[in-house]
Amino acid sequence: MRILVVGGSGFIGTALCEELHGRGHEVTALARHPEEADLPSGVERVMGDVTAYDSIEAHFEGQDAVVNLVALSPLFRPAGGNEAHFAVHRDGTENVVRAAEAHGVGRLVQMSALGADPDGDTAYIRSKGLAEAIVRESDLEWTMFRPSVVFGDGGEFIPYTKQLATPYLTPLPGGGKTRFQPIWVGDLVPMLADAVEGAAPDDEPADDAELDEELTPAIRRIGDGDENPHAGRIYEIGGPEVLTLAEVARLAHGADGKPVDVVSIPMPLAKIGLSTLDHVPGGVLDALPGVPRMGSDQYRSLQFDNTTDDNDVAAFGVEVSALRTVAEYLGVDPDELED
Repeated sequence: MRILVVGGSGFIGTALCEELHGRGHEVTALARHPEEADLPSGVERVMGDVTAYDSIEAHFEGQDAVVNLVALSPLFRPAGGNEAHFAVHRDGTENVVRAAEAHGVGRLVQMSALGADPDGDTAYIRSKGLAEAIVRESDLEWTMFRPSVVFGDGGEFIPYTKQLATPYLTPLPGGGKTRFQPIWVGDLVPMLADAVEGAAPDDEPADDAELDEELTPAIRRIGDGDENPHAGRIYEIGGPEVLTLAEVARLAHGADGKPVDVVSIPMPLAKIGLSTLDHVPGGVLDALPGVPRMGSDQYRSLQFDNTTDDNDVAAFGVEVSALRTVAEYLGVDPDELED
């Protein structure tokens, strides 16, 4: 297959390009700065910005499938303010879908987010929900992923946690009780690749009767002629365990041999503090050591858990127990840290 990975220079994008290239596909990575990506030599690099349709449109010609991974981080306030989420997620997705339809691309895999909802509590969640609506209303054969936070080499979740929760004595909103279900990038990427290929797990073929008729378009045949068992599906993907922010902080700093003692900041006080940062220019925050670029949206995001209702990894023949934990990735023993 000829596959275009939009956002192919990013954390997940580089890993996916390598995975797809290793499976024998013709892969093209589209990014604003593709020359900066550490990609296999056989992966083509093209330049484009999803917010500018004319810069990406031509690259969709001749592609069998496209993966849209372009996203801004929900962990930090965007440099362009919260409106940047809508420019990148909603408008960018609209441009990707438009280009794919214009060039007859058969398949789209869209990276969404847990809790995506046009009426959600944060700009990130609302913009992701609006992007999902655009994909569902398209003529494309689509699959959407809603992962929890993704960790791994080059990812931002562990560094973000270490920045937000300093070692030794650290104040955290609500005592750091917000829950996450971290998924290792090395576990997530093969699932994305299977969805691109339309591959069902060997031992348990997908049951098309379970598809949600309201969300699912007609399943079409491309490539080798097999029906795509992932068409029209939205997958919630999480790791093997649920961890609080405080627990992730203890693991992350424990890997450096440093303990963490959490002091709880009452949520109303945290709201005042983080909302105040809305009025501080991002450049000023970037210049302050140890102060993350946050705001009221980040406060709101800490009020709800980032966990799956039903972990859908089984759709790819994966057992939850086989997934890599944060502790395993960091090389620490949680029991020893507790002692």
